[in-house]
Amino acid sequence: MSFFEVIVQQIVNGLALGMMYALLALGFTMVYGIIELINFAHFSVFMTGTFIGLTILNLIGFTGSSKALSGLPLAGTLLLVFGATMTLTGLLGVVIERICLRPLRGISGTAPMITTIGVAFILINLVLLIWGPQSKPFPKIVPDRRWAMGQAEVTLNQVLLGVAGLVLMLALNYLVRRTALGKAMRATAQDMDAAKMMGVDIDRVIVLTFFLGSALAGAGSLFFGFYYGFTAFYIGYTTGLRAFTSAVLGGIGNIPGAVVGGLMIGLIQSLGGQLIEVKWTDVIIFSLLILVLVLRPAGLFGMQAPQKA
Repeated sequence: MSFFEVIVQQIVNGLALGMMYALLALGFTMVYGIIELINFAHFSVFMTGTFIGLTILNLIGFTGSSKALSGLPLAGTLLLVFGATMTLTGLLGVVIERICLRPLRGISGTAPMITTIGVAFILINLVLLIWGPQSKPFPKIVPDRRWAMGQAEVTLNQVLLGVAGLVLMLALNYLVRRTALGKAMRATAQDMDAAKMMGVDIDRVIVLTFFLGSALAGAGSLFFGFYYGFTAFYIGYTTGLRAFTSAVLGGIGNIPGAVVGGLMIGLIQSLGGQLIEVKWTDVIIFSLLILVLVLRPAGLFGMQAPQKA
């Protein structure tokens, strides 16, 4: 492969990775935008989603040695697994909000954020108790089809990841910008007390925000499993930290910023690993984050909000 073709290949790989980070970053940015809380439990919701998806696949008869599907069986299986996993991870987010975070609403300081860290460790240990510490192979139900771009290649996994991620993001953007629920979410984000006085059901808005953010984490978790072919209890920290960085880089609380931040992190990880060394990619990512926050504390697309009295 020529140098140009290597770069093209890594750009394709980086965009696929970035789409996964963007889906996970949207959960961070939605929750922060509504209640100004950094939900570190989101790391573990993502990780738990991979095991939920794996269990669903096992229950319908797929194992690590199963053959790939094609056509309608593949489409039907993917729709079933994605629908069930996103629903269950969304409900997990609702449970976290109702049981652990709602009693702390209105309490200033770091107590709610520390609580989300505690929830994250609870989920990690539950996964260890149920599935054990060994990594688990994901069934390879997506066929290994490739399309050549010179010497570079685009895989069916990458195409599915890109298309499904784009559809989910456009659907979320439509929900937030064009529906009554989206208007209620934006009103709550701007001024919760004023929205409440205007008749907005704040509790309903917050619950649905946690559901949607956690459901997107569930979609991202399946993308991780199909893309890398395995899952393990430790993947939430490494993947989630990069997704959180994506949200902060783009401007936490800003939905388009989270998407752009995720794509940037994916490209940096892929191109940095190719052009320099893999061990330097996190150095580059977090150095860029520090530089952006020094120059633009609210992130690339965030706006500096005035402090409330």
